[in-house]
Amino acid sequence: AKLKGAALVAHMQQHMTTPAGKDLCNKVGFVYQFDVLPKKGAAPIPFTIDLKNAPGKIGEGAPPKSDAHFTMVDDDFIAVVTGKLNPQIAFMQGKMKIKGNMKAAMKFTPDLFPAPSKL
Repeated sequence: AKLKGAALVAHMQQHMTTPAGKDLCNKVGFVYQFDVLPKKGAAPIPFTIDLKNAPGKIGEGAPPKSDAHFTMVDDDFIAVVTGKLNPQIAFMQGKMKIKGNMKAAMKFTPDLFPAPSKL
């Protein structure tokens, strides 16, 4: 299954190579796992977003250990990361499940990454 969010992950990987991207580890200091479902009921595809161990790492596959773990479908993943859907609202509406450290989860905000010009 191909994720629409994969292009977004690639964009985030690109950002990690910039000075602003490298600075995210100082700002955030947490490791995130995202389980993104191509569609409701499908098997999730795990991604690691490591904003703890400089220079940071973003890629497919689950991290050995994460501080917060998000689960959501592809469309909601895109909406949350691009800032179209507030993460707290997504959580309250049941569009996003969060496990782990809530403080870590709250630190993952859409403004960490510049919005891609088009998706």
